[in-house]
Amino acid sequence: MCVACVNDVTILIFYITLSGAGLITFGVNLKNKVMPLLTILIVLVVAGVLLWLVNSYIPMDSKIKTILNVVVVIIVIIWLLKAFGILGALGNINV
Repeated sequence: MCVACVNDVTILIFYITLSGAGLITFGVNLKNKVMPLLTILIVLVVAGVLLWLVNSYIPMDSKIKTILNVVVVIIVIIWLLKAFGILGALGNINV
């Protein structure tokens, strides 16, 4: 058990009963389960800057730019839903 590790969460429960007191400890490894917030922010900033660069400096029809923007926004939204575990949970629903 690694109390000082960033990727681990150790939960301590202290209890008192009539027969005595005790301490329950259990750890949860969060590594590879939750994407760090910094990574999400970096990806959003990079995607936004790249989309801005394409919209600003590559000459193309406005309809194509609109389609490109919509596609990129949809991809980023799907990626965010997967990153926060919302989209993965929808796969467990049986209709």
